[in-house]
Amino acid sequence: MRNLKFIISYKGTAYNGYQSQPGGNTIQDTVEKVLRSLLNQSVTINGCSRTDAGVHAIEFVFNVKYDEVLSSIGTDGLIRGMNGLLPSDISVVGCEYVSDAFHARFDAKGKEYLYIVDCSRVRNVFSQGLALSYPYELNIEKMTEAAEIIKGKHDFAAFCKAEAKEHLKSTVRTVYDIRIEKEGGFIRFYISGDGFLHNMVRIIVGTLIFVSEGKRSLDDVKSAVKDGKRDMAGKTLEPCGLYLNKVFY
Repeated sequence: MRNLKFIISYKGTAYNGYQSQPGGNTIQDTVEKVLRSLLNQSVTINGCSRTDAGVHAIEFVFNVKYDEVLSSIGTDGLIRGMNGLLPSDISVVGCEYVSDAFHARFDAKGKEYLYIVDCSRVRNVFSQGLALSYPYELNIEKMTEAAEIIKGKHDFAAFCKAEAKEHLKSTVRTVYDIRIEKEGGFIRFYISGDGFLHNMVRIIVGTLIFVSEGKRSLDDVKSAVKDGKRDMAGKTLEPCGLYLNKVFY
């Protein structure tokens, strides 16, 4: 058996998320179907994360183990072959052999997510489905102050989808950094950490936007972080602006 590590990019607009599910139409289903045809065997890929419906990835990592006796295709051939068969909204950008012990999810040390907000006053047709349309000015200084409160190791229960918490042993996570950058009419939020709860990034950015709007105070953010009160945080933003940007190993 050989173990391959892949890096792919995808636009998640048309998919029901990454992970395979009964309804189908997922990134995993689509990639596995192509890999099975190229490797001439049944395979299951191990993804680094479970992105939701409508969420995108700039750098998504997965690994797959396969029987090399049944396939002699190399890494270059796999990249070319997969990109020739995959739909245009999924692209293989890297492939390499790794040790048998490597697992894309369990070996990940952390991730960086990117959330893009389009603040253009006039609707930008080219960012539809790829950024949150918010045609108002955001106060970066206020949001940066709030971000400093959120950074660090905390119980992020207030920043998690309620139903998801029932299945978790802990909601404690560490946010390494939050960077907020303005480029033209776009605001980009880069959030890195050792792990993320369901909807955590979308709620963090929603909280920062509420602070900018004056709907939440810095004290509210402190309360959300300290006491885990969901109503002290902001709303859950739409998935269209969210990207898995990097995975750290």
